[in-house]
This record gives sequence, structure tokens and C-alpha cells, in this order.
Amino acid sequence: DGRVRAIGVANFSPKHLQNLFQRTQVRPAVNQVELHPFFIQREMRDADTSHGIVTQSWSPIGGVFLKKPTTQRGPLDHPCIAGIAAAYGKTLAQIVLRWHVQHGLSVIPKSLRRDRIAENFDIFDFELTAGDMAAIDALDTGIRAGPDPDRVDTKMFSWKIED
Repeated sequence: DGRVRAIGVANFSPKHLQNLFQRTQVRPAVNQVELHPFFIQREMRDADTSHGIVTQSWSPIGGVFLKKPTTQRGPLDHPCIAGIAAAYGKTLAQIVLRWHVQHGLSVIPKSLRRDRIAENFDIFDFELTAGDMAAIDALDTGIRAGPDPDRVDTKMFSWKIED
């Protein structure tokens, strides 16, 4: 009948979801948000789950830190993740991706290299222990590396919207 079957949203907070639900009958299938070991967004994940929305992680291995002028390094530079990777004989990226999967998250790691793309898929032959998961969860800083969805406007991206 010409209607869309499913939509996804990006960077919606629980507040944004409530606003959407109050104004429409639409229930997104996916909410794509910044999510990595340094910013685990537990409240957001819980809100998505309670509404049957899949949480999808953008910048799942924390690459967003590479674009910021900061002394804080990303998750792939953290000794906790390095130690876990060594114990499993996996790369740091594989450990972080496996952490996402074990949390029931959808991940979309960016890579332009064939070997890294193949490596990113090679995360289903092991399982992190509850202790490993808790150790990675404990890396959460609560600090967003990307833009804050509550403060994003057209000027931030140099977009010009005609009246």
C-alpha cells in the first residue's frame, strides 16, 4: 500500500524516543548510536530493548577518538583490552566486536581493507567470560566522543536549509 515497513533512527536518546512515540505510531526497528567500551550507554540500550528496538553501534571499536584533538586514546589503546586479546589470541578489535555481540548489539565496523573485514567476521569461535565482559564494561567513562544529539544543529554540519 506504499507505506514504509520499517524505519531506523540515529542518535535517539530515551527522551527522543518518547517524543517520537507521543507524536506518532511509529516504532523504529533500529536505533544507531555511538557505543563502544568507553561509552556503553546502558540507559539507551535498556530503552531500546524495552521498546523492541535493535541497538546498533556506530564507531563500535572507538575509532571516533582518532578524529578528536584529545589526549584520550580509544579502546584499542587500553591495556585491559590488550590483556584480554592476548589471552584469547585475538586482536583488540575482535575483542571489542565480540563484546558488542555478546551484549546483543548490532555492530557496523568501518574498514576498507579486505584483511580487516575478514578479521572483523572472525569473532564467533570464542566467547568472552562474564569477568571479561565486566572488565570491559568497567571502562565506561560516560563521555561521548561524537556529537551530542541534544546539541546537534544544522550549523554544526554546515548545512543550509532553505525556508
